Amino acid sequence: MPVSSGGEEGAAMSVGYQGLRLRIFVHEALRHDHQPVYVEIVELARREGLAGVVVFRGIEGFGPHRHLHTTRLVDVSDDLPIIVEIVDRIDAIQRFLPLLDTIVPHGTATLSPVRIVTYRAGVAP
Repeated sequence: MPVSSGGEEGAAMSVGYQGLRLRIFVHEALRHDHQPVYVEIVELARREGLAGVVVFRGIEGFGPHRHLHTTRLVDVSDDLPIIVEIVDRIDAIQRFLPLLDTIVPHGTATLSPVRIVTYRAGVAP
């Protein structure tokens, strides 16, 4: 179901559709083929034609082993939490998930249903 932002001619218009948000939680020092895992995930998503990816660097966190990753301690501040977030159509995310097995040696991922709204200036829905 298309969604219009309304307003004047030439105003931003949007189209909405159902999708999934994939969040992959890793840490900065995790490597795959001499590259940070988060870099490999971004490159794989780009090669696979996913809509977009963003990488967030945390200031503090811990995982199942309870090892603290924080900016407060100089000796561990180069291994901070990383979240790679990808939002796309349901089928695109489902096709992408098995490919992560070849890159992510350990980590956590979450999937959440989302309503995706894409803004395109001057394009009628």
